[in-house]
Amino acid sequence: MISLDEAVTARLESHGTRFEVLVDPDAALEIKRGEFEGELEDVIAAEDVFEDAASGDRPAEGDLEEVFDTTDPLEIIPQVIRDGEIQITAEQRREMQEQKYKQLVNRITRNAVNPQMDDAPHPPERIESALEETDFRIDPMEPVEPQVEEALDALRPVIPIRFDEVTVAVQVPADYAGSAQARIRQFGDLDREEWQPDGSWVGVITFPAGMQDDFYDLVNEHTSGEAETRIVNDEDEISTR
Repeated sequence: MISLDEAVTARLESHGTRFEVLVDPDAALEIKRGEFEGELEDVIAAEDVFEDAASGDRPAEGDLEEVFDTTDPLEIIPQVIRDGEIQITAEQRREMQEQKYKQLVNRITRNAVNPQMDDAPHPPERIESALEETDFRIDPMEPVEPQVEEALDALRPVIPIRFDEVTVAVQVPADYAGSAQARIRQFGDLDREEWQPDGSWVGVITFPAGMQDDFYDLVNEHTSGEAETRIVNDEDEISTR
């Protein structure tokens, strides 16, 4: 379960009675859209249905039966969320907005590059600064993913930016290959790999272009800077021999 401080109230009024439940705001939105795949018990603050959650008053069991055909809170809670309204305070809205904004900036930073600077990644500070110059405002009640494109549209007149992926070939010396390749292969999509006769490992990895610095830091950390890397272009004939 979550704490009361983290929960918002979902409210449904039906048959002259009000029903309220306490739930995580993001989970509530996912349930409302039919996208929730977790365990309900993990995202509610109380396994209960209230008439007034603030005072702890509960509706009569007969009212629950009349409206929901059950008195089981775990069956009723999703119905209240789906059919009712999600109530949030100004403070909760502000906190949700800040959280979604950080997620948005992180998503853009990980995937976006500057096409005027040889596709170098944009630092988070540059993304935040550019967003401040636009009219874009994050909607705390909507998922981050569909808002990314809106943010990019707002950013393009301010800074050169595009979403892209990069493919990097990396050769790890035999002394580091055993442990390093396990970490490197998890960084993105492993397009191909091959162990060389000398015990070294060669892999070709594709990942969001904005994460290049993180990738090179990872490679250097696990190979003491002795690995070789090169960016692979579409027209390249990639060979791991």
